[in-house]
Amino acid sequence: MSARAAHATRRRRRGGLVPYLFLAPAMILFALFMVVPIGYTVHLSLHRTKVSGLGLGKGARKEVFVGLDNYVAAVGDGELWAGWLRVLGYGVLVLVVMLGLALLFALMLDTARVRLARFARIAIFLPFAVPGVAAGLMWGFLYLPSLSPFHELFGADLLSRTTVVYSMANIAVWGGTGFNMLVLYTNLRAVPQSLYEAARIDGASELQIALRVKIPILAPAIILTTVFSVIATVQVFTEPSTLRPLSNTISSTWSPLMKVYRDAFVTGDLYSAAATAIVIAGVSLVLSFGFLRVVRDRAFGEAQA
Repeated sequence: MSARAAHATRRRRRGGLVPYLFLAPAMILFALFMVVPIGYTVHLSLHRTKVSGLGLGKGARKEVFVGLDNYVAAVGDGELWAGWLRVLGYGVLVLVVMLGLALLFALMLDTARVRLARFARIAIFLPFAVPGVAAGLMWGFLYLPSLSPFHELFGADLLSRTTVVYSMANIAVWGGTGFNMLVLYTNLRAVPQSLYEAARIDGASELQIALRVKIPILAPAIILTTVFSVIATVQVFTEPSTLRPLSNTISSTWSPLMKVYRDAFVTGDLYSAAATAIVIAGVSLVLSFGFLRVVRDRAFGEAQA
């Protein structure tokens, strides 16, 4: 090989390394803040502390490998399954109302006759910009019987055992509708207006255009927002944790993540908490990919057609 060819080969090799140099900071941060914590959580979930004697002195406590024992205990924990049932009811309520309102608002804002569309978009999206803890505290004080205008008007205790789940769902719907609306609305704005004009020429009303043209086009975006919402619902933590100091109707294990927090930081059982966290992550993946599996062919196949 000539010197010129060897030099060109070295230049190509160096050029091939340039993209990895640009990606290196992101890859390092991903490894430090995602891969390493996940790996350490898996490590903890497979171990447990063994106490010898009274647990005093050097070597009295040591970490031992227990295999899947922590996972077996987590799956068989009645408190965890009770939390899943509560989250299931909460999730159905939140998903139906939040995604329904997001779709309704997106369709309304995409009509030609809507007024103050820019103000309406900002007003609907603005709650999403409020931190979850701040939103929970704000609504929590509005729910307190001594401060609540709803209690004065309707005489309802919004933090009672029968209504607290609706109060938590209201916080989630208030904060999440704007984001999902914006995703759907952005997809609608990308559709050529000539498609709607052709439907109007064929005699379709605005309602028929929304039901038969816009919603089928939005199917992939609706699926995307549903998957994100399912993941967020399974991992609900902020709303019940924020309202818990204001009411005695919310237990420390109301949701699966609240149980993880209690086990890790209240009772100090990091190993059980790690196993429960892995189980929650697995359930989130199963639900998300299961939903995608069910609707993928129909929704994305129609979109591609």
